[in-house]
Amino acid sequence: MKKLIISAVVILVVLVAAGLLFLRHTPFAYSGVVEAVEVDVPSRLSDTISEINVQEGSPVEKGQVLARLDCRDTRLKAAIAQKEFKRADTLLKTTAGSRENYDLKKHQNDQAALYESWCGITSPISGKVLYKYYEPGEFIAAGRKIVTVADLSEVDVWVYVEHNLLARLAVGGAVRALLPETGQEFEGTILSINDEAEFTPKNVQTRRERERLVYGIKTRFKNDAAHTLKSGMTVEVRFLEGK
Repeated sequence: MKKLIISAVVILVVLVAAGLLFLRHTPFAYSGVVEAVEVDVPSRLSDTISEINVQEGSPVEKGQVLARLDCRDTRLKAAIAQKEFKRADTLLKTTAGSRENYDLKKHQNDQAALYESWCGITSPISGKVLYKYYEPGEFIAAGRKIVTVADLSEVDVWVYVEHNLLARLAVGGAVRALLPETGQEFEGTILSINDEAEFTPKNVQTRRERERLVYGIKTRFKNDAAHTLKSGMTVEVRFLEGK
């Protein structure tokens, strides 16, 4: 009986030691929310929208025309400015015109041509249209956004770690994200590490966790071809030490 008890104790000690060793070498997972790089695309002119070439969810390429403005007044001013510049150029060559007048008309022509180029609203990045705020026929004021485009080829995730983990982390270090719903994993790197501690953000579930002082770590992951990772998703991030 005594031998059985001793054997059981030994087995229990071995199991506990094995468990501790496993936990020690198993990276802890930190929860974070996926953030895509989102760009609001505004109209630079106040005018009526003549056409919108995309819908929410449409894939777009950098430089693609997303929408066009009516711009009848803008084009008329550009045509007048171009004629006046040509006249000033001709007069300058025949010595009947002045350099000052030539420079003024050139500036006005260049400015009018620039405004005319803004009649076509283009995407500054490749990605996917998240939101569309206007429809053809509506008037849009200068500076108001017409669509929001997200670059989903890479996504960012902020996680918050304790002070004692910082010494083992460095910018460029390898990280891995797990999507709990599917079990799919994504490889990534550490982009930045905040220098100052802060209280855990309010979107963390419990008050006890929010009261901890932690350091923000920004990580970036390459998305798959299907753009599985989307803004607002929750993933589990593990820091791969020594890799």
